Amino acid sequence: MSGTVLERQRIDKWLFFARVVKSRSLAAKLAQAGRVRVNRNKIEQAAYQIKVGDVLTISLERHVLVYRVLAPGARRGPAEEARTLYEDLTPPAPPRDAVVKASAPRRDAGAGRPTKKERRALDRWRDDP
Repeated sequence: MSGTVLERQRIDKWLFFARVVKSRSLAAKLAQAGRVRVNRNKIEQAAYQIKVGDVLTISLERHVLVYRVLAPGARRGPAEEARTLYEDLTPPAPPRDAVVKASAPRRDAGAGRPTKKERRALDRWRDDP
């Protein structure tokens, strides 16, 4: 194959080769669901052509991945080979202590069940953005 043929690749194939998902059909479903962005533009086609230098934002179940495409894939090889296809730009996760809200209502251990007023305060606190 010539170099120009491999300069672009379908997004579903690349996601499969880079080991983002377990199968190519899952990669196609991920793209069709609009959970992949290429250079901040939402795509909805599994056949979308990506190229070297594109930045992919992939929304998975529990986290978001940000990858810069370094090379098109030729096969689904081992994980070490898959890591050569992208540069990971994903921001680091916040520390677990930072996830807890600072002004969370506290109860003494063994103080029993919360009252109705305390439950409503907890509900308001949980729903607060």
